[in-house]
Amino acid sequence: FQQFSDTGSRKEHVKITSEPKPGFLERLSETSAGMLIGLVTFLLAFYLLFTNEGRALRTAKSLEEGLSLVLPLDSIHSISQQNEGRLVHLAGALSTSKPLFDPSYGLSIHAVKLKRKVEMYQWVEYEDSKEYEENGEIKKETKYSYDTEWKSEVVNSRNFDREIGHKNPSAMAVESFTAVSSNVQVGSFVLSKGLVDKIDDFKQLSLSHLEDPHADVTRGGDYFYHSDNPRRPEVGDLRVSFFYAGLSGDDPHLGSADKVTVIARQRGDQLIPYHTKSGDVLEILYPGDLSVEEVFQKEHESNTMKTWALRAAGWLSMFVGISLMTRIFYTLVDWFPVVRDLVNVGLKVFAVCVASSLSLLTISVGWLFYRPLWALLLALLSLVPIVVARSRVPPKKQQ
Repeated sequence: FQQFSDTGSRKEHVKITSEPKPGFLERLSETSAGMLIGLVTFLLAFYLLFTNEGRALRTAKSLEEGLSLVLPLDSIHSISQQNEGRLVHLAGALSTSKPLFDPSYGLSIHAVKLKRKVEMYQWVEYEDSKEYEENGEIKKETKYSYDTEWKSEVVNSRNFDREIGHKNPSAMAVESFTAVSSNVQVGSFVLSKGLVDKIDDFKQLSLSHLEDPHADVTRGGDYFYHSDNPRRPEVGDLRVSFFYAGLSGDDPHLGSADKVTVIARQRGDQLIPYHTKSGDVLEILYPGDLSVEEVFQKEHESNTMKTWALRAAGWLSMFVGISLMTRIFYTLVDWFPVVRDLVNVGLKVFAVCVASSLSLLTISVGWLFYRPLWALLLALLSLVPIVVARSRVPPKKQQ
């Protein structure tokens, strides 16, 4: 059953589908498949948690090693052979040998990277579904709505529920791209590809000082439009914007060159990765003029944030895995509403407690070879959820 309506430029319709309510054996089969997925997720959580702790401790040791060895350079314009192979720290303005061009739009800039972003005006489908039970059937009501938006990727309208009246072109006439300077320097030192990749703080380029590059292209604000009327675009029209990262020369419109701070290994006039004894790599770049201590503090903060994010992801994977593996108990009693709700709450509490205990235990094993005392404390802490859960069980009455 479908209903159609048109609210201005936004079109929508509703589709209702129904299917018989699944029987007990069908639900049990789905639960069994979920248990297999849960087991895989559960095992992956162990791997994620264990390897994350080793990575975090290895990174911390590498940063401590780097801080003890790094040598701040007195000058970025002279290369000393005494520093060959050493870990060095320097800060200065970026410079490139040649400007980056986009001849199609008559644009050039002295920067490390120049990005052309192309967007097409297209139909976009939005889907909002809800399920409910009626007359022994499971019904699904889905509202499909369509609107036109600027999108940087081609939206495949063949996948729409209703393509008629919402058809998009299959490709863009102009492509997006990112140009990267082949030679990037700080003073007399040439940055490695890894360091150049870290220069990714893109800013939109103002086009106010440029003219329209072609008769069929119109500039409006900071966009070039391939459109007969940019104020009222049609599906298939294009707009192009530009972004730059790492300004490498003084520009009358953009200001002075960007400054960066680099910590890397010196090899001749090259700045390359430094391999630590822990097996990690130090190849650090930050925007601005930072001291050695500030750089390593930022690296430690980044390592801490990544460690906790992966710990949370590992715990969540373990919780989901346990929930899926124990779902069968919920399925066995879902005929009895009261019992079903109690079992559901109990299974969630069980999953939280077990996931927390096993996560802490896995983390403690990861610390065992690096910090045994901390590993022992975490192992003891892993018992807390179990002890708390057992303390809430009422004691048996004395006979």
